[in-house]
Amino acid sequence: MSALGKVHGVPDHPQPPSPRHASGPATAAPATPPRRPVEAVLFDFHGTLAQVEDPVAWVRAGARECGVELDRGRATVLADRLVTAGRAGGPLPHRVPPHLAEVWADRDLYEHAHRSAYTGLAATVDSGVDGLAEALYDRLLRPDGWLLYSDTAATLRALRDASVPVALVSNIGFDVRPLFEAWGLADLVDAFVLSYEVGRCKPDPAIFHRACGMLRVDPERVLMVGDTPADAGAVRAGCAVLVLPAADPGRANGLAAVLDLAVTDR
Repeated sequence: MSALGKVHGVPDHPQPPSPRHASGPATAAPATPPRRPVEAVLFDFHGTLAQVEDPVAWVRAGARECGVELDRGRATVLADRLVTAGRAGGPLPHRVPPHLAEVWADRDLYEHAHRSAYTGLAATVDSGVDGLAEALYDRLLRPDGWLLYSDTAATLRALRDASVPVALVSNIGFDVRPLFEAWGLADLVDAFVLSYEVGRCKPDPAIFHRACGMLRVDPERVLMVGDTPADAGAVRAGCAVLVLPAADPGRANGLAAVLDLAVTDR
């Protein structure tokens, strides 16, 4: 498991006692509690099930929608500047301008704040392409603006085949359900718990409790799967947590480990 990720709150199976020694009483190894059964799984979205498209492809596609064809060299320079300024699904911006501070703070709680924050950050970069900031944001709302990890679909289908309910729990300011519909995966997710809809953001235990309630499973029997410390906050809600390693877009990222925890012993 260590090669795939780190599990918090899921002890290993009990170890047998040490054999009796001829010269003295039996010495038992310390027993660990049995592994809790996993009856439901919560997944983070970005960085866990899917990743945003390559930055250069993102910029070139956005510019094309504005009627401008960028060569790869210019697109690469722009992509570096736009990612540094702050891209949804990318690293945090190095600096948030004062006039965007309020919408930045609320970006995962309100749709308008999410759009305003990220279009505002993109607009701080002089791209020379009219409408580029809005076009780049709109790429987030389209399935071709994302790449599923290669093991996402198979993992979700295996959980459905094993009758393990699944919820998506995401800090996000827009509806991802249309993306899952387009990917043919919507029927494999039983509940979508999105921060801007429920008014709570990870690592607040309340958002995890909401997800467990929607699945009608006690938190102690739920596994949260994510890739950040915010996802690991589910431990405070009573859930076990699997933190996945970073992986390149479109590649496998260790989701198969979920099946070892939630399906193998069923």
